[in-house]
Amino acid sequence: MSDPAPLDPDLLPRHVAIVMDGNGRWARSRKKPRIYGHKVGADSVREIVEMSRELGIGHLTLYAFSSENWNRPEQEVSGLMNILKSYLVSELGRMEKNEIRLNCLGQLTKLPSGVRCTLEETVSRTASNEKMVLNLALSYGARDEICRAAKNIAQDCLDKHLKPEQIDHQILSDNLYTVGQPDPDLVIRTGGEQRLSNFLLWQASYAEIYFTDTMWPDFRKLSYRKALLEYQKRERRFGKTGEQITDRKS
Repeated sequence: MSDPAPLDPDLLPRHVAIVMDGNGRWARSRKKPRIYGHKVGADSVREIVEMSRELGIGHLTLYAFSSENWNRPEQEVSGLMNILKSYLVSELGRMEKNEIRLNCLGQLTKLPSGVRCTLEETVSRTASNEKMVLNLALSYGARDEICRAAKNIAQDCLDKHLKPEQIDHQILSDNLYTVGQPDPDLVIRTGGEQRLSNFLLWQASYAEIYFTDTMWPDFRKLSYRKALLEYQKRERRFGKTGEQITDRKS
């Protein structure tokens, strides 16, 4: 297989978000338990984080565990939590060396106490890093996030800090987990499914979406490069016509 064309550094997304799907199916196809797929998938996480940092992509969001994933078998959930904790411990040194700041999106109070403590320590240890932000979406659901934002805004109105007529897109964005970060330019979903699955519904309003049949454990640097190349071919119009975009560039 030949290498894809080189990437244009001027056309890279500022923020990439990934639904890491297909771990269980990948493992089953090899007659392995589902948790084996998640363990190998952690290696893909390491490669994609590393490549994002090398390319200078400032923000990377990984959908690691959804609010609905708590409904999975207890043994699988426990295994996923152990993999998460091990990943945080093993990658802390790399995050510090590469100046990557860890940020978390979701209802973290639902996480097991041991995992939550490790997570909080990693967030604290990397808080001053400025080269890249790695967002882990954990116990995360976009509808829950938007409801949380609405409650915060409603409380601000009750407390007379905000008037209802002042509420706009920016106010809502400022009450999301991703406050202060650019919206994702590119959302990638691996594993062959073609849906967002309650992931960054507000933030991804104008994102380019890239679906691939490649399962997450097989999604490594070459697959990532292909997704970024496809993104660079797209014309992002944000509601304008192609002619308007062309005129602006000329």
